[in-house]
Parts: sequence; C-alpha cells; structure tokens
Amino acid sequence: MSDKDKKCAVILLAEDDPGDQELIRRAFAKSQVRNQLIVVENGQEVFEYLHGQGRFSAHQPPRPDLILLDLNMPKLDGKEVLKRLKQSPALHRIPVVVLTTSRHHEDIVCSYDLGANSYITKPLKMEHLVDVVKKLSVYWFDTVQLPPHEEQLQ
Repeated sequence: MSDKDKKCAVILLAEDDPGDQELIRRAFAKSQVRNQLIVVENGQEVFEYLHGQGRFSAHQPPRPDLILLDLNMPKLDGKEVLKRLKQSPALHRIPVVVLTTSRHHEDIVCSYDLGANSYITKPLKMEHLVDVVKKLSVYWFDTVQLPPHEEQLQ
C-alpha cells in the first residue's frame, strides 16, 4: 500500500499544557505523519469528545485510532481517564499511549495496571519528540492490526 492509499489516522491528544500541545503539534507536522490530531485539554474533555458532548456536540466526532494521554491533567487526571476507558465496553479497545513527563515507577506501573498500551516519557528535545512521533506512527498505523471501528461511540 502506498503512502497515498493509507488512511488518515485520528489521534486524540489529551494534554493540558499549551506549550506541550504546541510542541506535539509541531512534532507531528515535522514528522510528516498523515493524521488528524485532535487536542483536548483535560480528562473530562476526553469523554466529551468520545461521546459527542460539550464543544463536540454539533456533530459526532470521528472515533480515534489512538489516544495520547497525559497523566497530570485537571478535572479528570490521566489515570482516571485510563481506568474509565478500559472499563467501558464501547471504548476499551481504543489503544492508549501514556505520553507524560513523569518517570515515576508508580505512575508507570499504575498506567500498565489500568490498561495502557504503552508508556512514553516526553522527550525534552524537539528532534527526539519528532522521532517518537514517527515511531508511534510506524508501530500503531503500519505494523499492528487495530480492531475495526464497528461499534459506535455511546
């Protein structure tokens, strides 16, 4: 399959820090990964997006192929978001990659215990972040077989 034939992936980024949001957007742009990056600013907005509520109520947003999840967010932190996602029959198959600044052993173990598919500590340098984005894209959208989007979000 050529690059032109590949489906545009929908990636939901849950990140409350505007500076980190911009760095991640720039890393995606520099990596030239075909995607639709949708940014929400807290854990509550993750579920508003997934259920078409709040600022997303005008239309049913596309189901994400991947969620990039910060742990330290207001309203609902990343651990609570992860717990609720993985307990939901309609949402539990969406891959979740924790992308956070925390290197704490407890956060890593807890994230995997709650069902995270991967845990990545945010790189400090832009070129390393671009490399992470490229590797994420190759792994999640070229290498693995993702479950189909058969069920509608509810």
